[in-house]
Amino acid sequence: MSESIQPTSAAAAADDKLDFKKILPIFVIVLIDLLGLTIIIPLLPLYAAAYGATAFQIGLLGATYPIFQFIGAPILGRLSDRYGRRPVLLVSQVGTLIGFLILGFAPSLLWVFIARAIDGLSGGNIATAQAVVTDSTNEKTRTQGLGLIGAAFGLGFIIGPVIAFLSLAATGNNYHAPAFVAAGFSVLSILLTWFWLEESHPPEKRVQAMQKKSAFSFGAMAEALRHPTIGILLVLIFAQQIAFGGFEQLLSLFTLTNLGLGARGNSIVFVYVGIIVVMVQGYFIGKWARKWGDRRLILLGLATLTLGMALMAVTPKVPPPFYSQAEMQQELSVARTLPGETPPTQGVAADLPSDANTGWLGLVWLLVAMVPAAIGGGILQPSINSLITKRVAADERGGILGISAAFLSAANALAPLIGAALFAAFSPRAPFWFWAALMGVLLVVAIRRVAPDRPAPAPLPA
Repeated sequence: MSESIQPTSAAAAADDKLDFKKILPIFVIVLIDLLGLTIIIPLLPLYAAAYGATAFQIGLLGATYPIFQFIGAPILGRLSDRYGRRPVLLVSQVGTLIGFLILGFAPSLLWVFIARAIDGLSGGNIATAQAVVTDSTNEKTRTQGLGLIGAAFGLGFIIGPVIAFLSLAATGNNYHAPAFVAAGFSVLSILLTWFWLEESHPPEKRVQAMQKKSAFSFGAMAEALRHPTIGILLVLIFAQQIAFGGFEQLLSLFTLTNLGLGARGNSIVFVYVGIIVVMVQGYFIGKWARKWGDRRLILLGLATLTLGMALMAVTPKVPPPFYSQAEMQQELSVARTLPGETPPTQGVAADLPSDANTGWLGLVWLLVAMVPAAIGGGILQPSINSLITKRVAADERGGILGISAAFLSAANALAPLIGAALFAAFSPRAPFWFWAALMGVLLVVAIRRVAPDRPAPAPLPA
């Protein structure tokens, strides 16, 4: 009797543990792919300014990538259900490579926009990468697996800016160099996908997907919102990204106007946030998911993000002792030396704090507030996506993750516009109060609307 129980217990224990050998290839591929993106993102406003872009054009350029990712993500996700994960990843990675090369050779601002649009369409492959994870995990390990994809994002945003800094230092601040370095990482990701990644979506499942679904339609996104079990989850993933994405986009401007932190200070702050997110998504979320389940994780994420945004909103306006208003004004007004370039801060009003009253309270408060904010942001996306995949049939996961990624992209496009409007119309603290209120309302909604039990997967509308 005891001999028959032991193998069963061992199998159950094995089911509780993530198979890192299956996840490692896609984790490394996503990380390498993201390094290209994270090398470019910090420099993009300055790169556009080198072509004489206005503040409005810079904002529009920042929204170009997520807008086109919004279009591309659900298409790539559904195509991966039909034709397999590996070929879709390869095609999208080639598109990303083309986008980086165009950016490096761009002769005008128009070509910079074209490059970002191509990269945005290709950047929707994150949904395909998430589908590989769902194919390679079970319900007990899926949240941890998706969390590792999120951890790759966090690592990318720590390492990418460092690589950008080194490439600029090695080339005498040639802004074209990081684009070519990013293209090099894109080539590496293509090679890794070709030689290392195994197909996780077998042909028999592709046949089922082709028989059941069209490639993609925007009507399918609207139908997904009306889906009885996942509609509220799509609303949650969109809204949490409005808050956390806006937080990431406006953090530098907030710390500049509230604490007088410049480029170097903000770099350290972003690394600090990235480390917390990586710890949460790379290690803790697996343990928490097994202990509490996805629904409780979602509630925890909403609660901590609400707390973090509220604490950020009341950060004392006390610059650190090393702050000098005169030095910061000089840093912001220095004209760069590239031909035809205008100062990157042209047209951007920065109300710097006074250096008459300095101390450590403001910076320490900020770092403390970022702990619950980063924990909440790190928890929500993988836990919501995990719950979504558990509430649809297996052959629909790529498509629904594509729709989820599209909602994330739409939120990324809207978040800086909403945050900047509140920032300009009211005060630097207004966006954080708005995000805190939004997350608090959604916490109440989630308690009432996200079912604690796991319903049987309901088919998505054709």
